[in-house]
Amino acid sequence: MPAARESLLDAAGAALSARPWPAVTMVEVAAAAGVSRQTLYNEFGGKAGLGRALIRREADRYLDGVDRALSAPAADAERLAAVAEWTVRAARARPLVRALLTGAWDPRLPAAGRAPGPGELARAVRDRAAGALAPREDARRCELVVRLALSYVIAPGEEPDAREMLRLLSDPTRTAGDR
Repeated sequence: MPAARESLLDAAGAALSARPWPAVTMVEVAAAAGVSRQTLYNEFGGKAGLGRALIRREADRYLDGVDRALSAPAADAERLAAVAEWTVRAARARPLVRALLTGAWDPRLPAAGRAPGPGELARAVRDRAAGALAPREDARRCELVVRLALSYVIAPGEEPDAREMLRLLSDPTRTAGDR
């Protein structure tokens, strides 16, 4: 029943984008997915299970985006910059991704439950990046780039220039004005 599961998660995500999670009903999710309420309950057990599955899917989609950025045909620094840019874009566009990356759960979202925490996701990105890039891109540098990108999520400002961030990380004596 993978197709029904995805349809239900799509319907739940659409409902969540329209209103707070406490106002989303199982009846409307089932109807929007074109399945019976019983199918929804069989698949997720209840609204809490549906919320957990929606959160898990958002985490997986975020990590899939990280993997796409890391697999691009580009230099290591460019791929690492793409991971930073993806992190900021995904968190700004998707409230569940933002909550997963920051640990700041809005009451309008499903309850976090056993969702991966910010540290767990940062370590997953660090490990994926360190494994995908040349040996000189050590895990510490990869984690630093992820945490720097998260700072733009937590304290929003002008869209970061990830490539400039990487240049600064590579040569800390250089300032942003030294182009």
